[in-house]
Amino acid sequence: MAPNLSKYLTRNNALAASSIAITLWLVYKQNHATKAKASNKSVAKREKEEIQYMISEKGTPRKKRAQVDALFFHHLWQLLKIGVPGVFTVEVGYMILVALSLVGRTGCDLWMIHSLSKIEHAIVCMDKSRFMTTLAEYAVYLPVISVINNMLKFTVGELKIRLRANVTRRLYDDYLRKFTYYHMSNLDNRVANADQLLTTDIDKFCESVAELYCNTSKPILDILLYIFKLNTNMGFGTIGLMCGYLIFAGVFLTYLRKPVSYFTSNEQKLEGEFRHVNARIITYSEEIAFYHGNEKEKLTVLTSFNKLMGHIRKFLRFQIVMGFVENIVAKYFAISVGFLSMSIPFMSDREDLRRLHVADRSKFYYENGTMIVRLGQAIGRLILAGRELSKLAGYTSRVTELRKVINDLNEGKYQRDMVPGSESLKPYSGHIIFQNNTIKFDQVPVVTPNGDILIKELSVEIKSGMNVLVCGPNGAGKSSVFRILGELWPLFGGTLTKPPRGKLFYIPQKPYMTLGSLRDQITYPHCGSEALRRGVTDEQLENHLKMVQLEYLVDREGGLDAVADWLEILSGGEKQRIAMARLFYHAPEFAILDECTSAVSLDVEESMYSYCKEVGITLLTVSHRKSLWQHHEYALYLDGRGGYSFKPIEEYSEQFGS
Repeated sequence: MAPNLSKYLTRNNALAASSIAITLWLVYKQNHATKAKASNKSVAKREKEEIQYMISEKGTPRKKRAQVDALFFHHLWQLLKIGVPGVFTVEVGYMILVALSLVGRTGCDLWMIHSLSKIEHAIVCMDKSRFMTTLAEYAVYLPVISVINNMLKFTVGELKIRLRANVTRRLYDDYLRKFTYYHMSNLDNRVANADQLLTTDIDKFCESVAELYCNTSKPILDILLYIFKLNTNMGFGTIGLMCGYLIFAGVFLTYLRKPVSYFTSNEQKLEGEFRHVNARIITYSEEIAFYHGNEKEKLTVLTSFNKLMGHIRKFLRFQIVMGFVENIVAKYFAISVGFLSMSIPFMSDREDLRRLHVADRSKFYYENGTMIVRLGQAIGRLILAGRELSKLAGYTSRVTELRKVINDLNEGKYQRDMVPGSESLKPYSGHIIFQNNTIKFDQVPVVTPNGDILIKELSVEIKSGMNVLVCGPNGAGKSSVFRILGELWPLFGGTLTKPPRGKLFYIPQKPYMTLGSLRDQITYPHCGSEALRRGVTDEQLENHLKMVQLEYLVDREGGLDAVADWLEILSGGEKQRIAMARLFYHAPEFAILDECTSAVSLDVEESMYSYCKEVGITLLTVSHRKSLWQHHEYALYLDGRGGYSFKPIEEYSEQFGS
């Protein structure tokens, strides 16, 4: 007999079976999604690790973490001597104004405590006339209190501006001295984001100093005044308990806050790295577009961003934990200790308090109790100021590192990874002699800053009037020779004789267009006032433009004083011709032309080179264009294997180039 299954096909059993089926399906889908997510995470992790490796810090020794110690206070003192250059200065005046404002604010607090106690006493005593008088007196003085509070904000803000101005000017004086800015980016590898340090980090350092000065001076002043008043009214026991707690809490929280300096310093470093990665996209946008590299660049940017966000989240978690501890120790326990201290004279059954009327005793309790609470709050603020001190240690470490690198570079010292086998090379071990009308390499090794030897010894002498064409394959060392000649790279030996600075001019393939007017483009690096001081007229500047067939720019742009974004509105050929007009303005003894006519037509090139020879500018040209051979008498050929030849151009059996 067939089983009777119909009895199991009830409504409840159908619903139960459907629920089980749906649950099993959901579990399967969740398991599948988890595996896919884990797989994606694994891929993302591999990609992230690869990108992190690519944008990791340059190979430098691991630095000691920034923390509040004797070294920090030494570095802070050195920076403060820059921010506050002397005793009789405006900065010291503002510091005194801040102190006076703090004294006034504390005096206002004491007056308000006294006035409010009088108002409450009048209320308790039901004295209407006295209540109205004290309330009116309180209202009259409120504008004065408001002025004092806002004066404090103004003086603190002005102090921060003064500090930042002094520190920024000093660091920029050193950073833009000689070729330090170039050496920091191209020779030394200790600082990757000088722009971040010179702008954001200095601003945060100065803001932290000004805030710390205010946030410590006010609590210290409050503590001293309240201790004096309370010692007179309440006795030493009350003060001793509060001061003992101050010492304990300060030591305890300072120990716990040690990681704050590291978190602050590392956050600024990662911010600079994130800015650097974004700046690369702007700088190399065309190359990235040609490669369709937007997805790869997005991965790089997001990896850098996630690295920054991960650090900030870690810092936030630390701050939450520290905030919990600080609130308990610096606020709630401080107030509890204040109440405990306040109870001592009352619970000790003092005779003078016992004889007072209840209303007078309440007034006494209110005034002194309020001062005890304010003392506890002042102690809490002073303890919490240690958090700002830990952050300041991070900013101080960053700015000090920048200053150290700048000073090292100005003294001819730099640090970078060197190629194996270059240990015996000593940067700046050669000699430079300044002499007019002569360029002479006497046994000068052509060596890159990382110790890669391109030419073991170069010995060449070029006199004024000897126009030289420099040829050779890519990577042979043509630009390296001129970097050494321009003192951009260190001299690793030999003797270099060259004209003084200002009598040797360099024009690259992609000329630099400065911010400013059309006049500034021609006279760079001189400003317009310097050109006028030298007696250069507008007619002469326009004639320089005419020599390079750019006279139409004066009318097109609205005169020599027209200001525009010249990097954007000028074509490649116009920029190169502006650079040649700049050369005519400066009229040096020697000019280094590095592929500087690659975007210029042959007839314009012919007129520019002819004019240089006419006015006596000796040319050292790097180019692959055969059309330029006719403008030179000598050729320096670098073979790319460490060899070279220097001889009259007619002795070469073939012309190199295209």
